[in-house]
Amino acid sequence: MSLIKIGKIVNTHGIKGELRILSNFPYKDSVFQKGMTIYVDRKNKEIINSYRKHKKFDMITLEGYNNINDVLKYKGKIVHAERKDIKLPTNCYLDEQLLGLTVIYQKQEHGIISKIERYDNVAILVVIYENKEYFLPYNKEIIDQFDMINRKIYIKNIKGFFTK
Repeated sequence: MSLIKIGKIVNTHGIKGELRILSNFPYKDSVFQKGMTIYVDRKNKEIINSYRKHKKFDMITLEGYNNINDVLKYKGKIVHAERKDIKLPTNCYLDEQLLGLTVIYQKQEHGIISKIERYDNVAILVVIYENKEYFLPYNKEIIDQFDMINRKIYIKNIKGFFTK
């Protein structure tokens, strides 16, 4: 079973067992839906009963829970979903799929994606090339194409990338 982290339960909300989740998962629409199975703290299998957005939080209720006292045990726990249950739009990839891709820039290899950092509405690909870190914005203006079969990502020819 391959679990993907989708957020953290930071608190409860109200007295009817609603959970407040802080998540920067890019494909929330694919996960936060009625009937979706989630795993709290990697071991507690639960089913989402309802979902709504509230300020910067994702609010869910779980099937079988309708009281704050029942869900208090989940406060501070990490929420995961099973990889096979997440249905992604075409040409969209989970962060885990991008790690290790070889970066191709001007028809030459320019390092490997080592990690992805997410800040509010911005994602940055961290590329290791010649013992240096390069920060590559993760957006369609920079990325030309993904070749997931050959594990490569092609970057558009933009002046100033990978300068020494």
